[in-house]
Amino acid sequence: MEERFWQPDGEKEEKDYLHKIFTWAAKNLWPVFYTRECAVNLLSGSIATRVADRKNIPVRLQRKMQMEFSTSLKKNEDFRYVYRNGKVKANRYLVMYVVENNQAINRLGISASKKTGNSVVRHHFYRLVRESYRLHEKIFNSGLDIVVVAKKSAADVGFKEIESALLHLAKLHHIIMEDKNFKQ
Repeated sequence: MEERFWQPDGEKEEKDYLHKIFTWAAKNLWPVFYTRECAVNLLSGSIATRVADRKNIPVRLQRKMQMEFSTSLKKNEDFRYVYRNGKVKANRYLVMYVVENNQAINRLGISASKKTGNSVVRHHFYRLVRESYRLHEKIFNSGLDIVVVAKKSAADVGFKEIESALLHLAKLHHIIMEDKNFKQ
């Protein structure tokens, strides 16, 4: 049996111990922690055990959810270059600026002003756009700087609307590979 730093005596102490584990894990480890065994192992084992014991975590949570062929635009001067030199298309929820970057990768920048909403709303918008781009990243042409700007109406829409708006603008810019046999 695996040793723990503290062994509970009795059923009540075990419930309290598990409650502490789940509370701590829910606050600190939510994406990593998924099953009871995993939470117990993470809290009671050594650091090496915590890192190595990921067999109880579903595969979908083990993978890093990051873009494979793209990076983020972060510098203000890069955003300004795209705003000045890029082609602009807009729809109901988004405005998209696109310019070639003479690199092998795409760079995605996301912007939302305070008019869109408070920081929670803006961050939610950032996550929706980044995830919809990540899911369809393979169909985008490479070598582009893309800036997506939120309109005020994007504050209260869901993932499907943002996803369809992003793909619609990409089609308008002709930056999506059009292949009839290609399935998204």
